[in-house]
Amino acid sequence: MSRKPTLALVGATGAVGTVMRDIISNREDIYGEIRLVASARSAGRLLPVRGEEVVVQALAPEVFDGVDIAIFDVPDEVSAEWVPVAAQRGAVAIDKSGTFRMNPQVPLVVPEVNPGDARNRPLGIVSTPNCTTLSMMAAMGALHSEYGLRELVVASYQAVSGAGVAGSARLYDETEALAGDRTAGQTAGDVRKTLQNKLGDAESPFPAPIAFNVVPWAGSLKEDGWASEELKLRNESRKILGISDLKVSATCVRVPVVTTHSLAVHATFEREITVADAHRVLEAAPTVILMDDPENGVWPTPVDVVGTDPTYVGRVRQALDFPNTLDLFVCGDNLRKGAALNAAEIAELIAAEFTA
Repeated sequence: MSRKPTLALVGATGAVGTVMRDIISNREDIYGEIRLVASARSAGRLLPVRGEEVVVQALAPEVFDGVDIAIFDVPDEVSAEWVPVAAQRGAVAIDKSGTFRMNPQVPLVVPEVNPGDARNRPLGIVSTPNCTTLSMMAAMGALHSEYGLRELVVASYQAVSGAGVAGSARLYDETEALAGDRTAGQTAGDVRKTLQNKLGDAESPFPAPIAFNVVPWAGSLKEDGWASEELKLRNESRKILGISDLKVSATCVRVPVVTTHSLAVHATFEREITVADAHRVLEAAPTVILMDDPENGVWPTPVDVVGTDPTYVGRVRQALDFPNTLDLFVCGDNLRKGAALNAAEIAELIAAEFTA
């Protein structure tokens, strides 16, 4: 019998959870009950969703009783413990953490690219990719479907909100501390000294100053000097696109942008592809917006993209020295499509199973 499923949002009080509540409130009303779930310290708070104030419940096994779909936006260790609990109690668990992404029994889904994978969930779990991977995946998936992707070389320019609320707060604090100082950044060490004097030993989520700077590091240290964000981009792209031997090399950089990741992408295809071909494919992709008119200064930038849902693509060029290769620039809001929206779209795919 057709019915509206019950949805639980776990991590409803965080930065992505806040965006998730906004997205669900402004998309088609396909759910029955919506439960907001967070840590015990947030229990009892009233938060808005779909025009109503809903009481936040503490994370516990019984909150999943009667839940059909549960979206998790929590740290890896919390997902590892609680996602299986939700699945065991009958919910389809959509997990945003990295815990289950590379599990062969858990589909890694981008609805524009591999929606059918969401139905193959033997553990009752569907995973959603890292926000950096997601920022380019709608565009690359569309191009791959026609021209066969073979190689990717990517440099990311990642917003500080990718490190959570603490990341955004740190950029604002550092910017305020340096504001008005027109000598800052002109002598090695002067920015560090000013920040130490004004902010003291306040903890930063970044290994170097982020204001007036770029930091060639995102994530944790892995083997041979790779950062975890770089390996995520490689491994997740292979799984989503279904190309187990896709050649990928990435350098992930943190930049002083609050929200919206950008990526410079060097993509090689199996078949010959022109700029006109790419324009045609990208213009037809429903969640991609092409902004590519360099003569008139038209290309995507984070300040123009933030707060919106699509993937934006510009600076599409034929690589001069590499056959079947394009260079392009991609922007996507890392809190919306890069996090909340993709999970919401997966939930909509699953919700359709209840209303069919």
